Amino acid sequence: MTIDLIDAAAARLAGKARLTPLLSSPFLDDLAGRRVLVKAECLQHTGSFKFRGGWSALSALSPEARARGVIAFSSGNHAQGVALAARMLGAPAVIVMPSDAPGPKIANTRALGAEVVTYDRATGDRDAIGAELAEARGLTLVRPFDDAQVIAGQGTCGLEIAAQAAEAGIDTAEVLVPCGGGGLTSGVALALEARAPGLRVRPVEPEGFDDATRSLVAGRIETNTRRAGSLCDAIQTPSPGDLTFPVMSRLCGPGIVVSEDEALRAMAAAFERLKIVLEPGGAVALAAALYHPRDVAGEAVIAIASGGNVSAETFRMALDRYGEAP
Repeated sequence: MTIDLIDAAAARLAGKARLTPLLSSPFLDDLAGRRVLVKAECLQHTGSFKFRGGWSALSALSPEARARGVIAFSSGNHAQGVALAARMLGAPAVIVMPSDAPGPKIANTRALGAEVVTYDRATGDRDAIGAELAEARGLTLVRPFDDAQVIAGQGTCGLEIAAQAAEAGIDTAEVLVPCGGGGLTSGVALALEARAPGLRVRPVEPEGFDDATRSLVAGRIETNTRRAGSLCDAIQTPSPGDLTFPVMSRLCGPGIVVSEDEALRAMAAAFERLKIVLEPGGAVALAAALYHPRDVAGEAVIAIASGGNVSAETFRMALDRYGEAP
């Protein structure tokens, strides 16, 4: 993993991915006790940063491999990113999704033209299912985070943050990143190391799925005992990846763990103050910035709002509980 790989991904994404804004609100600044800037990846194609990695991986394949097709496994955001990239490139796509993934994510993935294969998240092995289908059909597996080209694509978000922070006059800050397997976290960390070394990445996870935080403390990959059951479905992964963890271990500060209620509260704050829609997993970094001020250093903090693919029921719950509240 090098900055050259990320730069190459950025060149292929030019004109394909959206340049997402860095948003701010004086109300959020007051709440956090420091300047808060929010990288609104929820406004990216398919509603999350995952389109970056999907396009990066598929556009790097040979024409022959794309013609045979790709397979991915995902709770929804990687699924949609790969499905859209495949449709744009004319490649068949098969997506292995947990049966308890939010309905809109499954429906959107199918609507983008992908074949969806579901499995039980608590008892099934998505890696085994994906490997079996890939071998049987000659498909290229595009992993959700432990894939060099996927990491490179996610790293383009970091390139944008570096440029936007410089424009905002920020050269020192902590960058809070919602973390599942670590593809976005490690990609952003690599980009910032090269382009904005004063910005330090901090992974943020939900309670009960804090494998990256524990792994950074232990100095080795730790695994979650639970595989399902969090509102933050987008980032409930078993463990960090073999590619992502060494990068996080070298470049990231300590992890921060937030509660589901804090994620819901951050969703309401983002809607009311920034006019953006976040899903629980996509809101954990903002939750850390707003409700864990003692865990964050410096006069400014950048939080990535990584996704906005939320069901109406969950979004309504966030607003009913925390709407019009500080």
